Amino acid sequence: MARTVRRLTWQIGEVVETSPQTPRTKSLFLEVPEWRGHRAGQHVDVRLTAEDGYRAERSYSIASAPENGRVELVVERLDDGEVSPYLADELRDGDGLELRGPIGGWFAWDAEEGGPLLLIAGGSGIAPLMAMVRHRKAAGSDTPVRLLYSSRSYVEIIFRQELETLVDDTLEVIHTLTRSRPQGWSGYDRRIDEEMLREVAYPPEERPLAFVCGPTPLVETVATALVHLGHDPARVKTERFGPTGG
Repeated sequence: MARTVRRLTWQIGEVVETSPQTPRTKSLFLEVPEWRGHRAGQHVDVRLTAEDGYRAERSYSIASAPENGRVELVVERLDDGEVSPYLADELRDGDGLELRGPIGGWFAWDAEEGGPLLLIAGGSGIAPLMAMVRHRKAAGSDTPVRLLYSSRSYVEIIFRQELETLVDDTLEVIHTLTRSRPQGWSGYDRRIDEEMLREVAYPPEERPLAFVCGPTPLVETVATALVHLGHDPARVKTERFGPTGG
């Protein structure tokens, strides 16, 4: 019997709330009438159409847990971007946003898969990993999770306050700040490297499931280092972003 492939179609989501996360990032919360649910780690395509018919598309990871009825996207404003300045500065509650999804199955995690989970993020790459952390809590899972999060500065840590409230005996959050640190900072103060991963990551013999998301250089460095440290390449899943026009 032939399998029926459901074709993703564009639909309109209504912006029901916007919330600043950092000076350069904002969360958009959407109600999508025809939303069929998602897995933690998936993304959507967003499309803007100008008055002259010109269209621009970008992909954004979903930060909300599957158990949340809303779709939360995290937008980092790029000054020379085509899409992000509009999403970050112009979009208002009640506006419609054209999107398609959810998309992706490889970079996704369901609570019943267990772990331990090693989550590594750079900048706005925290979004799909935050969906996993939130999904874990909503599902009542006690899967051990260790999150290593690289940000340029303390004020640019996305979801900082929420992450602080989620830390417990089975969820660890380790930060590294690459450009500036507040006075008295005692955490890591450099880009993620193999030595840092040697100190932070679960031992390879525990067979953690690793999810790495961020700028391409960070993702390539981390994935290569984890394999070099003895981790199973099949259990190192990556999602990267680079210059796309914003």
